Amino acid sequence: MLYLLASCIALLLGPIFYRFFTAENGLQKGLDGFIFVSLGGLVLVHILPELLEHGGFLAIIFVIIGLWGPTASERLFHRYSEVTHNLTLILGIGGLLLHTITDGGAMVLAQQNENSILLALGVILHRLPVGLAIWWLLKPQVGARWAMVVLGCMMLLTSVGYFAGEQLLAHLSLDNTVYLQAFVTGSILHVVLHQPHGQSHEDKQGKYEYHAGIGSLLGIGLLFVLLMMDSGGHEHHHHSHSTEQLGDWMLTLAPVLLLSYTFAAIRFNFGLSPHNTELGQRWLQRLAGPEALIITALLLGPLIALFQLIGLSLLGALLTQAKVEPTDPHLSLPKSPWRFGFAHLIDRSAPWILLSLILANLIGHPAVPLANPAIQVAVLLVLFLPMRFCNLGGAVLALSLAYSGWSMPAVMLALIAAPIFNLAQLKLMNWTLRVLVITLVLTCSLMTAIIEPQWHAIMTLADPINTVSLIILATLFAASLLRLGPRKFMARIMLLKPKAHDHSHEHKH
Repeated sequence: MLYLLASCIALLLGPIFYRFFTAENGLQKGLDGFIFVSLGGLVLVHILPELLEHGGFLAIIFVIIGLWGPTASERLFHRYSEVTHNLTLILGIGGLLLHTITDGGAMVLAQQNENSILLALGVILHRLPVGLAIWWLLKPQVGARWAMVVLGCMMLLTSVGYFAGEQLLAHLSLDNTVYLQAFVTGSILHVVLHQPHGQSHEDKQGKYEYHAGIGSLLGIGLLFVLLMMDSGGHEHHHHSHSTEQLGDWMLTLAPVLLLSYTFAAIRFNFGLSPHNTELGQRWLQRLAGPEALIITALLLGPLIALFQLIGLSLLGALLTQAKVEPTDPHLSLPKSPWRFGFAHLIDRSAPWILLSLILANLIGHPAVPLANPAIQVAVLLVLFLPMRFCNLGGAVLALSLAYSGWSMPAVMLALIAAPIFNLAQLKLMNWTLRVLVITLVLTCSLMTAIIEPQWHAIMTLADPINTVSLIILATLFAASLLRLGPRKFMARIMLLKPKAHDHSHEHKH
């Protein structure tokens, strides 16, 4: 009973925090950053792997429909965009309400002797961002009264889940409602990413991004605590395994990424800059860095790096010959090589590196049946089209997929196609060149299927070195988050640009 009471109090803290945090612009931006990261992270790292475990690859499709369906329908039926938006908001809130019933049931399970108290503590703690998010989403839209009604319903449904126990949970289990929950999870992500009530105060100069960064770092802290607690429970074996896998990848990658950023600073110092007058050199940097080759050589082996270098050299030569410019140019560059390597380049690559790790953790999940190399290649090509991966992001994705047991043709495709195979870049080419690029990319992938090179890491460091490297890398990424704020940080990923989806509804506060 104490768990139930604590979970309801955690929900009610939402309005109190909201009132305190919206007293001024900076605190409101901090609140936005906190919810953006904590709720978004909870969905990506905690809820999605669980949905995959129960629903397989089809669950991802339903998440994508929930995430991008509202955006597509608003573009198609612009006149009814507010109706669509409100419907998405209702779906997202409905999903959170449905989730509270299972929270109540989880607390009953936590009281059983064989389960850890950390399970209940995890449920209670993750109610903090949920309570805040409910108030953040609803109060500007429908007022405090209705927001309070929804919180009251959440507390009531938690009690229902707690007292009805296992009979009700059997009907609401993930196995029975997995696709509905996947669709609703997509709706929640859509609502969080696109700031449904807009900005109540303009921040055109971006002077409050620092506050948003602080909020997002607090959100990451809460997320980290929740994941540590969740791995202490016995109920989520696969989920805790996927969390540990993410941790292992990050530990392995950290020292090599630091080495790559150091190499980038050195090559910038010797004149290999993104503002080079020679198109060939600009393509070398867009496709390989060449610091991306360091990741491949050290963690997948020199032979794989050689294949990557040959493929990227052929692509670069073809595009230079055709006089095609790389998309997403570097608009302004720092003068200091170290600022270029450890600030400018981190701002550009960190979101892609994090996205690559999360993506590989999802599509490389044991429950996702993508064992056929041809299907793996097809899935990656579809995935790359709407995105603008950087070379480091592509290398990290390839590495994570290799560690997940994916085929070498798929790994090679990620190494070669990720930085170039996107709609924005393909639009700058004529049809002949597009066919040549696609043929070249697929040929490189096919060659690895024929030759079958084996990957192996040639650099293994002691655990203390990996841990220290990860702390340094996390500090550099956190500094980037503070500089840019979470939304601008994630705007490097083309699809998440808030400008593309502006709900400029007027709301009186």
